[in-house]
Amino acid sequence: MVEPKTPRGIQSIEVGGQLLLALAHQGRPMALKDLAREAGMTPAKAHPYLVSFIKLGLVEQDGGSGPYGLGPLALQLGLISLQQYDPVRLATPVIEELALQLGHTVAIAVWGTRGPTIVRVAEGPMPVHISMRHGTVMSLAGTASGRLFATWRADEAATLGEPLPDPAVTAAVREQGLATSRDGVVPGVSAAAAPIFDASGRLVLALTAIGPSPNFDTTLNGALSVSLREAASLLSRRLGH
Repeated sequence: MVEPKTPRGIQSIEVGGQLLLALAHQGRPMALKDLAREAGMTPAKAHPYLVSFIKLGLVEQDGGSGPYGLGPLALQLGLISLQQYDPVRLATPVIEELALQLGHTVAIAVWGTRGPTIVRVAEGPMPVHISMRHGTVMSLAGTASGRLFATWRADEAATLGEPLPDPAVTAAVREQGLATSRDGVVPGVSAAAAPIFDASGRLVLALTAIGPSPNFDTTLNGALSVSLREAASLLSRRLGH
Protein backbone atom coordinates (compact mmCIF):
# COMPACT_ATOMS: atom_id res chain seq x y z
CA MET A 1 0.00 0.00 0.00
CA VAL A 2 1.37 3.38 -1.00
CA GLU A 3 1.52 5.85 1.87
CA PRO A 4 -0.09 9.23 1.07
CA LYS A 5 2.42 12.01 0.65
CA THR A 6 2.45 14.81 3.20
CA PRO A 7 1.67 18.09 1.43
CA ARG A 8 4.75 20.26 1.12
CA GLY A 9 4.64 23.54 3.00
CA ILE A 10 6.86 26.61 3.19
CA GLN A 11 9.47 26.02 5.83
CA SER A 12 10.16 29.67 6.60
CA ILE A 13 6.45 30.24 7.41
CA GLU A 14 6.42 27.19 9.66
CA VAL A 15 9.56 28.40 11.44
CA GLY A 16 8.23 31.93 11.91
CA GLY A 17 4.91 30.53 13.03
CA GLN A 18 6.62 29.16 16.13
CA LEU A 19 6.87 32.76 17.37
CA LEU A 20 3.10 33.21 17.01
CA LEU A 21 2.48 29.90 18.75
CA ALA A 22 4.76 30.98 21.60
CA LEU A 23 2.87 34.26 22.05
CA ALA A 24 -0.47 32.46 21.99
CA HIS A 25 0.77 29.86 24.46
CA GLN A 26 2.13 32.41 26.94
CA GLY A 27 -0.86 34.72 26.60
CA ARG A 28 1.15 37.87 27.35
CA PRO A 29 3.71 40.20 25.69
CA MET A 30 7.28 38.90 25.80
CA ALA A 31 10.75 40.35 25.48
CA LEU A 32 12.64 39.39 22.34
CA LYS A 33 15.09 37.05 24.08
CA ASP A 34 12.32 35.26 25.99
CA LEU A 35 10.11 34.96 22.93
CA ALA A 36 12.97 33.63 20.80
CA ARG A 37 13.90 31.09 23.44
CA GLU A 38 10.30 29.90 23.73
CA ALA A 39 10.17 29.47 19.92
CA GLY A 40 13.47 27.57 19.87
CA MET A 41 15.58 30.15 17.97
CA THR A 42 18.09 32.91 18.57
CA PRO A 43 16.99 36.55 18.95
CA ALA A 44 18.85 37.42 15.75
CA LYS A 45 16.88 34.81 13.83
CA ALA A 46 13.57 35.75 15.44
CA HIS A 47 13.81 39.51 14.85
CA PRO A 48 13.27 39.57 11.02
CA TYR A 49 10.20 37.37 11.38
CA LEU A 50 8.80 39.73 14.00
CA VAL A 51 9.40 42.74 11.77
CA SER A 52 7.35 41.12 9.02
CA PHE A 53 4.62 40.05 11.44
CA ILE A 54 4.40 43.64 12.73
CA LYS A 55 3.93 44.91 9.16
CA LEU A 56 1.06 42.44 8.71
CA GLY A 57 -0.54 43.28 12.05
CA LEU A 58 -0.04 39.80 13.47
CA VAL A 59 2.37 41.14 16.10
CA GLU A 60 2.77 44.50 17.77
CA GLN A 61 5.61 45.90 19.85
CA ASP A 62 4.97 48.07 22.87
CA GLY A 63 6.43 51.52 22.22
CA GLY A 64 8.48 50.31 19.30
CA SER A 65 11.17 48.92 21.58
CA GLY A 66 9.32 47.02 24.30
CA PRO A 67 7.95 43.47 24.50
CA TYR A 68 6.14 41.81 21.62
CA GLY A 69 2.50 40.79 21.76
CA LEU A 70 -0.18 39.58 19.37
CA GLY A 71 -1.40 42.34 17.05
CA PRO A 72 -4.79 43.52 15.82
CA LEU A 73 -4.91 41.15 12.84
CA ALA A 74 -4.32 38.18 15.15
CA LEU A 75 -7.24 39.35 17.27
CA GLN A 76 -9.45 39.83 14.21
CA LEU A 77 -8.61 36.37 12.89
CA GLY A 78 -9.39 34.87 16.29
CA LEU A 79 -12.79 36.55 16.43
CA ILE A 80 -13.66 35.43 12.91
CA SER A 81 -12.60 31.90 13.78
CA LEU A 82 -14.88 31.89 16.82
CA GLN A 83 -17.80 33.11 14.74
CA GLN A 84 -17.33 30.19 12.36
CA TYR A 85 -17.43 27.61 15.12
CA ASP A 86 -20.81 25.98 15.66
CA PRO A 87 -20.59 24.22 19.06
CA VAL A 88 -22.81 21.30 18.04
CA ARG A 89 -20.89 20.78 14.80
CA LEU A 90 -17.60 20.77 16.70
CA ALA A 91 -18.83 18.34 19.32
CA THR A 92 -20.51 15.82 17.00
CA PRO A 93 -17.36 13.95 15.90
CA VAL A 94 -16.14 14.04 19.51
CA ILE A 95 -19.14 12.10 20.83
CA GLU A 96 -18.65 9.47 18.11
CA GLU A 97 -15.08 8.93 19.31
CA LEU A 98 -16.08 8.96 22.97
CA ALA A 99 -18.81 6.37 22.44
CA LEU A 100 -16.23 3.99 21.00
CA GLN A 101 -13.64 4.84 23.65
CA LEU A 102 -15.94 4.62 26.66
CA GLY A 103 -18.23 1.84 25.43
CA HIS A 104 -21.31 3.87 26.36
CA THR A 105 -23.82 6.05 24.57
CA VAL A 106 -22.70 9.70 24.45
CA ALA A 107 -25.00 12.62 23.71
CA ILE A 108 -24.95 16.39 23.29
CA ALA A 109 -27.55 18.46 25.15
CA VAL A 110 -28.27 22.16 24.64
CA TRP A 111 -30.53 24.60 26.47
CA GLY A 112 -33.89 24.65 24.71
CA THR A 113 -37.21 26.35 25.35
CA ARG A 114 -38.26 23.53 27.68
CA GLY A 115 -34.88 22.95 29.28
CA PRO A 116 -31.88 20.67 28.56
CA THR A 117 -32.57 19.04 25.19
CA ILE A 118 -30.74 16.20 23.44
CA VAL A 119 -29.67 17.21 19.91
CA ARG A 120 -27.09 14.54 18.99
CA VAL A 121 -26.63 10.91 20.07
CA ALA A 122 -23.77 8.51 19.41
CA GLU A 123 -24.86 4.99 20.35
CA GLY A 124 -22.49 2.87 22.40
CA PRO A 125 -22.13 -0.92 22.21
CA MET A 126 -24.07 -1.46 25.46
CA PRO A 127 -27.85 -1.15 25.07
CA VAL A 128 -29.51 1.56 27.16
CA HIS A 129 -33.18 1.05 27.95
CA ILE A 130 -34.09 4.72 28.03
CA SER A 131 -35.28 7.21 25.45
CA MET A 132 -32.32 9.25 24.17
CA ARG A 133 -33.75 10.48 20.89
CA HIS A 134 -33.10 13.87 19.39
CA GLY A 135 -35.43 16.35 21.05
CA THR A 136 -35.66 14.50 24.37
CA VAL A 137 -35.92 17.00 27.24
CA MET A 138 -33.97 16.03 30.35
CA SER A 139 -35.11 16.46 33.95
CA LEU A 140 -33.31 19.27 35.77
CA ALA A 141 -33.13 17.49 39.09
CA GLY A 142 -32.91 13.84 38.07
CA THR A 143 -30.40 13.76 35.20
CA ALA A 144 -26.73 14.59 34.86
CA SER A 145 -27.41 16.94 31.93
CA GLY A 146 -30.16 18.70 33.85
CA ARG A 147 -28.01 19.18 36.93
CA LEU A 148 -25.29 20.67 34.77
CA PHE A 149 -27.59 23.30 33.26
CA ALA A 150 -29.27 23.94 36.61
CA THR A 151 -25.83 24.77 37.98
CA TRP A 152 -24.52 27.13 35.30
CA ARG A 153 -27.80 28.48 33.94
CA ALA A 154 -29.67 28.67 37.22
CA ASP A 155 -31.70 31.79 36.39
CA GLU A 156 -33.12 30.24 33.23
CA ALA A 157 -33.69 26.90 34.95
CA ALA A 158 -35.70 28.62 37.68
CA THR A 159 -38.17 30.02 35.13
CA LEU A 160 -39.30 26.55 34.00
CA GLY A 161 -41.22 25.85 37.19
CA GLU A 162 -39.74 22.37 37.50
CA PRO A 163 -38.07 20.80 40.56
CA LEU A 164 -34.46 21.91 40.84
CA PRO A 165 -31.47 20.00 42.23
CA ASP A 166 -30.59 20.51 45.87
CA PRO A 167 -28.16 23.44 46.34
CA ALA A 168 -25.60 20.99 47.74
CA VAL A 169 -25.77 19.07 44.45
CA THR A 170 -25.20 22.14 42.27
CA ALA A 171 -22.36 23.28 44.55
CA ALA A 172 -20.67 19.90 44.08
CA VAL A 173 -21.21 20.03 40.32
CA ARG A 174 -19.60 23.47 40.12
CA GLU A 175 -16.65 22.40 42.25
CA GLN A 176 -16.05 19.13 40.42
CA GLY A 177 -16.77 20.32 36.89
CA LEU A 178 -18.94 17.24 36.39
CA ALA A 179 -22.53 16.17 37.06
CA THR A 180 -23.51 12.55 37.69
CA SER A 181 -26.70 10.60 38.14
CA ARG A 182 -26.88 6.98 39.34
CA ASP A 183 -30.21 5.15 39.04
CA GLY A 184 -31.93 8.53 38.82
CA VAL A 185 -34.87 8.85 36.43
CA VAL A 186 -34.63 5.20 35.33
CA PRO A 187 -33.43 2.48 37.73
CA GLY A 188 -30.37 0.69 36.42
CA VAL A 189 -29.24 3.60 34.24
CA SER A 190 -26.50 6.08 35.16
CA ALA A 191 -24.98 9.12 33.50
CA ALA A 192 -22.21 11.69 33.73
CA ALA A 193 -22.11 15.11 32.04
CA ALA A 194 -19.31 17.64 31.54
CA PRO A 195 -19.83 21.33 30.67
CA ILE A 196 -18.74 23.04 27.46
CA PHE A 197 -18.41 26.84 27.67
CA ASP A 198 -18.11 29.49 24.97
CA ALA A 199 -15.82 32.52 24.86
CA SER A 200 -18.08 34.48 27.22
CA GLY A 201 -18.05 31.71 29.84
CA ARG A 202 -21.63 30.68 29.07
CA LEU A 203 -22.56 27.00 29.26
CA VAL A 204 -23.58 26.07 25.72
CA LEU A 205 -23.46 22.25 25.68
CA ALA A 206 -23.53 19.29 28.00
CA LEU A 207 -21.36 16.37 26.96
CA THR A 208 -23.21 13.40 28.46
CA ALA A 209 -22.36 9.70 28.71
CA ILE A 210 -25.10 7.26 29.70
CA GLY A 211 -25.07 3.51 30.33
CA PRO A 212 -26.15 0.54 32.48
CA SER A 213 -25.35 1.25 36.13
CA PRO A 214 -23.46 -2.01 36.83
CA ASN A 215 -20.94 -1.12 34.09
CA PHE A 216 -20.93 2.65 34.50
CA ASP A 217 -18.20 4.31 36.59
CA THR A 218 -19.37 7.63 38.02
CA THR A 219 -16.36 8.14 40.31
CA LEU A 220 -14.85 11.60 39.97
CA ASN A 221 -11.37 10.42 38.99
CA GLY A 222 -12.44 7.35 37.03
CA ALA A 223 -11.46 6.90 33.40
CA LEU A 224 -14.94 7.84 32.15
CA SER A 225 -15.14 11.08 34.14
CA VAL A 226 -11.61 12.09 33.21
CA SER A 227 -12.23 11.46 29.50
CA LEU A 228 -15.47 13.45 29.55
CA ARG A 229 -13.89 16.42 31.31
CA GLU A 230 -10.87 16.41 29.01
CA ALA A 231 -13.05 16.32 25.88
CA ALA A 232 -15.31 19.08 27.22
CA SER A 233 -12.30 21.21 28.17
CA LEU A 234 -10.80 20.83 24.70
CA LEU A 235 -14.07 21.83 23.05
CA SER A 236 -14.41 24.81 25.39
CA ARG A 237 -10.93 26.00 24.43
CA ARG A 238 -11.80 25.69 20.76
CA LEU A 239 -14.81 27.92 21.44
CA GLY A 240 -12.54 30.52 23.03
CA HIS A 241 -13.15 29.77 26.70
